[in-house]
Amino acid sequence: MELKDKIVVVTGAASGIGRAMCEAYSAEGARVVCVDRDFKGANETASPISGLAIEVDVSHEDQIVAMIDRVEAEVGPIDLFCSNAGISIAGGVEVDNDGWQRIWEINVMSHVWAARKLVPLMSERGGGYLLNTSSAAGLLNQVGSAPYGVTKHAAVGLAEWLAMTYGDQGIKVSVLCPQAVRTEMTRGHEDHVASIDGMMEPNVVAQACVETIRNETFLVLPHPEVMGYMRNKTENYDRWIGGMRKLNRKFGQFGDA
Repeated sequence: MELKDKIVVVTGAASGIGRAMCEAYSAEGARVVCVDRDFKGANETASPISGLAIEVDVSHEDQIVAMIDRVEAEVGPIDLFCSNAGISIAGGVEVDNDGWQRIWEINVMSHVWAARKLVPLMSERGGGYLLNTSSAAGLLNQVGSAPYGVTKHAAVGLAEWLAMTYGDQGIKVSVLCPQAVRTEMTRGHEDHVASIDGMMEPNVVAQACVETIRNETFLVLPHPEVMGYMRNKTENYDRWIGGMRKLNRKFGQFGDA
């Protein structure tokens, strides 16, 4: 899909990958709606690119639905929806239920709620595009954060299901799975395991999204090393787990992001 003249919505648009996505899509000629719970940040993203900023907390389905209704009424039919907002929580199974619930709502259910609203609309008009942000942790795992690794796996699983279920209705799906990117989430963790292959700038990740959307392929892998790690995992699961245990011994303490 070419982005020129397309209507694009990006959540988590106030900073980081979301802001870079908005800027990259605008540079391609798209009309961009910048969505974030931080309205000031969303507006700072939107203003230079003549976009629209909308305040939304994606942990609430009703706010996502209302935002989509507003965009469809005021801007036009959404061609590309980038469900990008996400959070990280440190810890393992000891993380309390409130923590697990919150990260589940933001990292997984926000994708579900957006798709629940958009799939019927896009299907009726012959197609559309969903790009969901996961992480390399969704293909591999996350040392030091069970909630992050689990929810990012779920985000990949949902994207796969959407692609195989609605592809015949013209709905394209991609899932973004980078390693460490220089954002507020990774601030202070520049030497953590996710940075083992380097810390990538958000604009590089956003450009990888542009190219993936243009080619309509499923995986967005800004860090090409991830494909090799995936192959290692599937070729010998036990050996891969052994390697991850070594990484856990070195990097297991992962602070809140």
